[in-house]
Amino acid sequence: MRRETLIRIRPVPEKGFRLFVLHHAGGSAQAYRPWVRHLPPDWDVCLLQAPGRDGTDAPLRDGRALAEFLYPHVTAEHDRPFGLFGHSMGALVAYEIALLAAAGEGPAPAWLGMSAWSPEPGPERDEPRHLLPDERLRRGLARMGGTSSGVLDDPDRWRAAAPLIRADLELVDTWRPRAGIPPLRVPVSVFAGADDIGMPPERMDAWRDHVDGPLVRHTLTGGHFYFVGRIADVAARITADVRAAVGAGV
Repeated sequence: MRRETLIRIRPVPEKGFRLFVLHHAGGSAQAYRPWVRHLPPDWDVCLLQAPGRDGTDAPLRDGRALAEFLYPHVTAEHDRPFGLFGHSMGALVAYEIALLAAAGEGPAPAWLGMSAWSPEPGPERDEPRHLLPDERLRRGLARMGGTSSGVLDDPDRWRAAAPLIRADLELVDTWRPRAGIPPLRVPVSVFAGADDIGMPPERMDAWRDHVDGPLVRHTLTGGHFYFVGRIADVAARITADVRAAVGAGV
């Protein structure tokens, strides 16, 4: 089976903006395909896929290792300004990719969007989810959303999916922002669901300690997967924030 790390859904225009989208723990880039049609038609939208989704590679259990794996796909082309948007696990990986860009000689992102993940310690640090017994982990995933009930309720499908889910959760449970790293000089937008129990909106303010630039905060109705059923609204907010950061011409 062929591994896809960077997925482009539509023909790449010659101008515009390039947006890299990074998926959540236990998920895949394919879940974000519907976002593309809600973003400007001259944007090159690139979905980044972590290893382990298609059975050809083992998943990576370290956030910085995953960022280093994906970084070459971000820097392969330099023909337009680009940004990074990540949800949950994808948010911390987007931040780590931005750090790699800031430390290297390549271009830096013009905008960074981080959704439903925070550098502030929370309950996932005290009781790591990747170590929970199966029954408790399934219940927690059901409350959070984002994992189909068919996977959670079917013993055979759960046995097949659990190793990847636990590997991704280990990545997010054990990630810590590095001490002594200069704040990123990039416009940032943070997104949260008003009813997200594990990652409430106030935890997103902790990103202010790690970025040196404008920070726009969006709190939307819903839980951890607040964008379900309102992708167009989220895409419109992303578009407006990018244009405010980069210029109305993108």
